[in-house]
This record gives sequence, structure tokens and C-alpha cells, in this order.
Amino acid sequence: MERKKFIRNSLALLAPTMISGNPIHILQDHPLLNTELLGTSSTDKVLVIIQLSGGNDGLNTVVPLSNYNNYYNARTNIALPEKKILKLTGNNATGIHPSMTAFQKLFLDGKLNIVQSVGYPQPSFSHFRATDIWMSGSSSDQYLNTGWAGRYLNYQYPGYPDAYPNADHPDPIAIQIGSLASLTCQGPAVNMALSISDPSSFYNLIEGTDAVVSNTNAGYELSFLRSIAKQTNQYTVRIKKASDSVKQQVTYPNNNLAAQLKIVARLIKGGLGTKVYMVNYGGFDTHSGQVVLTDTTTGAHANLLKGLSDSVAAFQSDLSGLEIEDRVIGMTYSEFGRRIKSNASVGTDHGSAAPLFLFGKNVRGGIFGDNPTIPSTATSNDNIPYQFDFRSIYNTILQNWFCVSQAAEIEILLKQFPIMPLINASVCGANNKNSIFSKESLIYNYPNPFSNLTKIEFKTQGGHTILQLLNGAGIVVKLLVDTTYNFAGTNSYNLYGAGLSPGVYYIRMQNGDKIFVKAIIKI
Repeated sequence: MERKKFIRNSLALLAPTMISGNPIHILQDHPLLNTELLGTSSTDKVLVIIQLSGGNDGLNTVVPLSNYNNYYNARTNIALPEKKILKLTGNNATGIHPSMTAFQKLFLDGKLNIVQSVGYPQPSFSHFRATDIWMSGSSSDQYLNTGWAGRYLNYQYPGYPDAYPNADHPDPIAIQIGSLASLTCQGPAVNMALSISDPSSFYNLIEGTDAVVSNTNAGYELSFLRSIAKQTNQYTVRIKKASDSVKQQVTYPNNNLAAQLKIVARLIKGGLGTKVYMVNYGGFDTHSGQVVLTDTTTGAHANLLKGLSDSVAAFQSDLSGLEIEDRVIGMTYSEFGRRIKSNASVGTDHGSAAPLFLFGKNVRGGIFGDNPTIPSTATSNDNIPYQFDFRSIYNTILQNWFCVSQAAEIEILLKQFPIMPLINASVCGANNKNSIFSKESLIYNYPNPFSNLTKIEFKTQGGHTILQLLNGAGIVVKLLVDTTYNFAGTNSYNLYGAGLSPGVYYIRMQNGDKIFVKAIIKI
């Protein structure tokens, strides 16, 4: 790569300003904000992304009460007592961690979505690679230097950053808040955060003057750095003005996530036109000491989930009091989940799919998808198979929140992904039917368990249909069907046991926007 391109691609954050002791990073040429797509869409909507760094244990966050015995047997040293798991209104099959009482209330108010088993084929168990996949919206075998939100933002703001800020768009298009710029802002070689620390450079920015640079590659690079720094300084003035204009907010919990979300609320209320805010909440890599053995409802993981639940609830209350609740939705994500079976260190190891939360006044509220299937004799290698591709969440946000046209989907997400009924249809005038969770499309197989052969029958509504075989680790091991049917009806596939080790497998079918997962057993 040419050196000047390396500097352009590596430079993500300039001159973090401080609000209430928290650094504010303006995202410029971050991988999340770098592409060459053209076009615009018009919306004043805001997305807040909360990264739960480390890999959250989904099974102790959203508990499958309908399969509690197998859940308990798989993790006896960390399992939550059934009677202490918080029940969710209208759903007796699923509960949440006892520390998440604020989320229980948000769910009751219809302001919380729980999406079960979110992941992707061929999951990575590396923190860094898995984070890159989620940030870029890539497949696991695809390496991108742009991100899904960045491709949307460049679609919204063509020509960024050269022509910005300007009279029509004086504000940063995305902001990351927090003391850590680690996973979200890490590039392939260096961290993307840069502060203006040299006194002479700082005063040159204030006075609008520059020293003369040489007509060399180094001089070109220095000029580029100075131009971005000037742009960032203009954004800093806007950020401070927006923050200072808000004088009263609700009381937030005393934790790092709450402090970040409090700033986000201030900046939105203060008038910034920023589309995307990113905050980070770390500590979810719970290989050991996840719970207190004498009371598994307490411990490190319980504290994290309480911090998340209480902070989001305070943020939502603040948005309501500031009268900006209609404009904001938020989502959480973690780079992966944890294994079904706990380990001997009172913790859990890197896994695959996990639940994801969306919150806000304009989310539909409810549980989307089925409880994950847990084998009666889970091994240390068993994982939760994914039901929903995380890029379907992204596509839903793009089309049904930011009101991006369906035609732009390929440009932004690079492939087609079904949207999900997670956001109120009235936001973009979308027809968000709940068909993705109907049981019109079913899978049967017989015999089950099987040894040499099992016949899979699956009913579709016609159109594009995918049938995949996933192993117990949640990894796609075979693509069985990938075709388009002209008519609705029942179809079949003969799955032969040769080459398959004994154990639990999963059949995943996707027919248009309908998804169904079924466990099968090879003996």
C-alpha cells in the first residue's frame, strides 16, 4: 500500500475533546466510515451502538426456561436458579438475568427487543477477527477495510471528508465516546486514535495558520494531517456548544457506560446532526470467576449486566425527558457468545451465536426467534447455532430506521439479507409484517436420530431457499440447498450420515424472510 494511502486509511480519530472527563472521538476515515458509494437519504434518526467487548455469555443473559433442565445440567457451577430468573410479560418460555430488572421494565413498556441466537456462518472465536466481522459486516472469509455503518454514512454524505464540515452539514457524522478506542478503533497495524498534543500545532489551529511544508511525500502527508486536524477542531467547537446547551438530565448510574450514554443524550438534545454514536462497555470475556459460587446470581457477569440494564434504562428515561425519544434507537452487540457448557474455572469459553438487544420507543418490543436448543449431554465443544444473521439486523436498521432504499442494500451490505420486524412500520412507512417468525415454513426429518440416512422435508412459500447443516459448534459444515423455487410446496433432501461424526447437528432453513432451525442427531 502507498504510504499516503496508509496514512489516510489509518487516520480515524483526531484531537479528542473532553466532556465530563470522557474523551470524545470524531470518526473520520475509520474503517467504519470509508467507502466511495454515492447517493443520499433524508432522516433525522440516530443510532446508538453499544459494543459489549469480550463476548457476552448469552445463555446466562437470556435464559431458555423451556429447556431449563438441559441448561442447568450443562453449567451446574454457574447456572442461575430457576426461581430467580426474571420472567418476561407474555412469555413463559424465556427469562432474563436477575440483575436486569430495568430491562424487564423496558420489555414491559414495549421498548426492548430480544433477538435470539444472532450470528453468522463459520463463526470466528478470535476477539479481533470476530469484532472485525461485526464492524465491517463481512462474511468470515471476507476481509474488508470498510464498515457497514461507514458505507451507509458515505452513502448519506458523499465526498466525505474533503467537503466537510460545511454550511449544510456542520456536525461530525459519527462519534465514538469513551476512554477506550481499542477494538472499535483498532486498524490492521495501529490504533486509529490520534490526539493533537504538540503545542505549536494546537496554537496554529486556533490562529488558523500553518508552517510551510516541503514539496515532498512527507510534506503532503503533513498537510493532510493538518487539514483533518483543522476539520476536527471545528467539530470540537460544535460538540462543546451542543453539550453546554443542555443544563438538566436525569440521574444516571455510577458506571462508565452510563457516563458515555449521558453524553450521547446531551449531544443529541444539544442539536448535533450526528447519525451514529458508538460506545464501549468491556469486561465480558468471562473465562473464570463469572459468578460467585455461593450465589450464582451475583459476581462479575451479574455486575456487567446490571450496569448495562440500568444504564440503558436511564438513557431511555433521559431521552424521554429531553423530548428526543422519537429520534433514537440503540442496539447492543458482542463479538461472539460463549459455549453451552461452562468450564472448571467457574466461567465460559468463546462461543458463537448470542442474543442481541434493540431498545427505544420505536422498536416493536418482544422476543424474536426461538429459544436455542441445548443438548441433554452438552460437551465442551457444543455451541449455540445461529438463527439470524447479524446483517439482517443491520439491513433492518438501514431500511426501516434510516429509510435507505432497498436498492441500496447491495451497495451498503454487499449482499441481500432479509429484514426483520424489529422497528415500528410507521417510521419509514414500511410494511413490516411479522412473517419471519411465523411457523408456516417447517422442517421435518426422519428417522431422527439417524445413522446412515435421514430424509429432510421442508415446506417453502416459493422463492429463494437455503438449507444448511450446522455442527454442534454452530458452524456451517455443508450447504444442502441453495435454489429458487417457482412455487410454494414441500421439498426434500436426503442427508447421508457418511462422513458425519456422531453428535448433535442443526438444520437451518431460510426461505425469503422466514427462518427456522431444527436439531437433529447423528448416531
